[in-house]
Amino acid sequence: MMVNDGIRARELRVIGSDGEQLGVKSKNDALQLAEAANLDLVLVSPNANPPVARIMDYGKFRFDQQKREREARKNQKVVSLKEVRLSPSIDENDFQTKLRNARKFLEKGDKVKASIRFKGRAITHKEIGQKVLDRLASELTDVSTIESHPKMDGRSMFLMLAPKADK
Repeated sequence: MMVNDGIRARELRVIGSDGEQLGVKSKNDALQLAEAANLDLVLVSPNANPPVARIMDYGKFRFDQQKREREARKNQKVVSLKEVRLSPSIDENDFQTKLRNARKFLEKGDKVKASIRFKGRAITHKEIGQKVLDRLASELTDVSTIESHPKMDGRSMFLMLAPKADK
């Protein structure tokens, strides 16, 4: 932001510290008004015709702005992607373990990518891998929504699950 002597425009539309319009003034007159009030002249809208400047305490304005940005950063949620790898011929206990891990990731708020890698001749039976992924998705319907249905990519099949939105 342009402040005080950094403002290049000759004429400015000036807004007072209490929000009232002071009219179009020369840069020097506006600077004198700001100095008399012991405040700064801050360029608010440089693209307007004439540019708009406001008389305010710039230090306090910057502090409040940084405080708002910190609050916004504190409230944002970072969603990471976790992967659960399965095989077409997975055993029941192994499946339950992978299911438990996927459920834990989803409850924590992360997205889950379930993948099946086909080795050797197993690629000829893609429907077996599809059944495993569909079963995983159906077991996790209470905590997740399907973001993308199972699809092949080379020798792998993927399924994306996202955590259910909190009401």
